[in-house]
Amino acid sequence: MKRTWIALATALSLAGAAAAQKAAPVAGDDPYLWLEDVTGEKSLAWAKERNAESMKELASTAEFATLKADLLAILDSKARIPYVQKHGAHFYNFWRDGKNPKGLWRRTTLDEYRKAEPAWEVVIDLDVLAAAEKESWVWKGSQLLKPDHKRALVFLSRGGADATVTREFDMEKRAFVDGGFFLPEAKGRASWIDLDTVYVSTDFGPGSLTTSGYPRIVKLWKRGTPLTAATTVFEGQPTDVSVGASYDDTKGYERHFVQRGIAFYKGQTFLRKADGTLVRIEIPEDANLDVHREWMTVELRTAWTVGGKTWPAGALLVAKFDDFMAGQRAFSALFEPTPNSSLAGASWTRNHLILNVLEDVKNVLTVVTPVPSGWKREPLAGAPPFSTASAYAVDDEESDEYFMNVSGYLNPASLLHGKLGAAPEKLKEQPAFFDASGLEVSQHFATSKDGTLVPYFQVAQKGLALDGARPTLLYGYGGFEVSMTPGYSGSAGRGWLSQGGVYVVANIRGGGEYGPRWHQAALKQNRLRAYEDFAAVAEDLVRRKVTAPKHLGIQGGSNGGLLTGNMTVLYPQLFGAVVCQVPLLDMQRYSKLLAGASWMAEYGDPDKPEEWKYIQTFSPYHLVKKDAKYPPVLFTTSTRDDRVHPGHARKMTARMKEMGHDVRYYENIEGGHGGAANNQQAAHMQALAYSFLWSKLR
Repeated sequence: MKRTWIALATALSLAGAAAAQKAAPVAGDDPYLWLEDVTGEKSLAWAKERNAESMKELASTAEFATLKADLLAILDSKARIPYVQKHGAHFYNFWRDGKNPKGLWRRTTLDEYRKAEPAWEVVIDLDVLAAAEKESWVWKGSQLLKPDHKRALVFLSRGGADATVTREFDMEKRAFVDGGFFLPEAKGRASWIDLDTVYVSTDFGPGSLTTSGYPRIVKLWKRGTPLTAATTVFEGQPTDVSVGASYDDTKGYERHFVQRGIAFYKGQTFLRKADGTLVRIEIPEDANLDVHREWMTVELRTAWTVGGKTWPAGALLVAKFDDFMAGQRAFSALFEPTPNSSLAGASWTRNHLILNVLEDVKNVLTVVTPVPSGWKREPLAGAPPFSTASAYAVDDEESDEYFMNVSGYLNPASLLHGKLGAAPEKLKEQPAFFDASGLEVSQHFATSKDGTLVPYFQVAQKGLALDGARPTLLYGYGGFEVSMTPGYSGSAGRGWLSQGGVYVVANIRGGGEYGPRWHQAALKQNRLRAYEDFAAVAEDLVRRKVTAPKHLGIQGGSNGGLLTGNMTVLYPQLFGAVVCQVPLLDMQRYSKLLAGASWMAEYGDPDKPEEWKYIQTFSPYHLVKKDAKYPPVLFTTSTRDDRVHPGHARKMTARMKEMGHDVRYYENIEGGHGGAANNQQAAHMQALAYSFLWSKLR
């Protein structure tokens, strides 16, 4: 059982509701409410008109065509690392390229995987399936049934939306099971208990969804019975985010869990006993729980006093699960944060736990092992400087083998395989997709408005002339405790760095770079701190004469789109161009649109006057002014984004155009929240962004 309710909330963020897209906007004084009608004839016609305008401006040159072709070649490259997951004797991979734009679900053996060109066994050809069924299927994952892995639950999306269709698949016959488990397009999904039983959380009809649009009810469903006959296991409240259930099939430690997500960072986990009764696991509601064999770990987001000791926020505690359920409260700390460190992740192997710690946004990997005297600690061979390293179990039930992935801004990703206690071998290495020989990475710290030091990474030419003339792209996110760590991007290398641009990533508050405190410092009424941090990085780049405002562009998506939207209206003097992707922008209505209600723990509730008072200070749609001078903006979104409503970007574009501001818009008809349903679409969207930025910042 892995990462309980926070993982549940995150996973369910990857599901959306088609029904929510069809909801009619409420009446009000907003003249652009009609643009919230996602698939309405009038609103789609408006989007297509804006698309044509943007295409004429940005995509009509030979340079654009060349850039798009180069980006597509990177995305389609067969030299990319085919990352795998182990299920039984096979290693599974999902793969897209030019020949297979929708993709192949395929598998191989470890010995075969070690080869430069492994022989793959195709399980599902999504292009063939989509053509046969006349559906624009997009892969959303699978779950195989242990121990023989002969059946799978497959999750498919229409056009890249978060909403999925669940279908049972026979791995031996390579065919969907006629009359097998099936869920129509909806949020939630099914998960295996045994061959004839699944847990299912989905849209069961009126009243079965939360106000966030996610499942409120989880049921146990037996094969051969209608879904309407499934037995209710748990019902959450309408105001919860979501509920779910899972079965831990670890041999000798079989357990059933129910997860209730009360808010995005608040939830409860229950142990479901054989008679169906639920026993709550009494940890703080904002803590993250993981159960592995006899152990349980608790990752704290706020301080917790337990067993006569107070543990700090950001700590990772461990105890015996059965002892804890019997009433004992004896914990050991596997990690406690320092002012410059936080826990980035933890992964169990069969007998060990690999800790991934960020020290000033750089990874340090440590192996901890239970021994009679406590927990032994040993370093795991690390990664080069300014890289992101992650290590995770190959199969946490069977072995102490692990994969390690290493990637840096200038270091193409490499995948290593090893067994704890022995040196790992390099299995795969991605080729370089751009010439990085003349580039270097450096880390800097800007001083925010309240005196907080904010780290940022800079990728630039060696010996960069500090004359303020270099086109610079500043990227950020700053939300949901997500850390922006170094990673290789062939697209950014080709689209920006290879043209002479400087690339900068800001580690602003709201993220998780320094643990829960870094995130919580920019929640709700403190949201402006994230934007002050981002402004401080921009100002530091100008102070250091790396660039100047007219040469400084910014880019961000989703919550990062809210960031760049706010930078546009709050700090327009700092920037020369803005790319705002799949954004939140109307913060008065965000909680009523699609999954928006699930994010009120991050932003606040605009229906409460005392909270709207501060929310309106970071609602770009309400802050834009006719008489202000804003930098040129490109808004992009997707019609099939059923997580962040495309109405945000549509309405902001319409309002700014009406006021006479320099704005353009592009809406991909497919794509979901990622903005693209295949590599062709992704290359197009990336080329639009880089072409726009380069044209405005030179």
